[in-house]
Amino acid sequence: MNYLARTPADIGHALRRVRKKNSLTQKELASKSGVWQETISKIENGLPGAKLETIFELCAALDLELLVADRSKGTTDFLEE
Repeated sequence: MNYLARTPADIGHALRRVRKKNSLTQKELASKSGVWQETISKIENGLPGAKLETIFELCAALDLELLVADRSKGTTDFLEE
């Protein structure tokens, strides 16, 4: 599944959806990724300031990758493309 993300909140929502789809708690994802549970909570709630390295660690733990593409005319209202 692909998610359109243009803001920290969009990234957080996408990560939360995938985490829940994989039936993981934040604590389990923290253990799997090496990222503090508090940090995962902040990212999932859209708070800005997360290090790119942290995002990559979470993506790796969730078996995701980031794809950089030309900006589309789509909106993030539904997150899914």
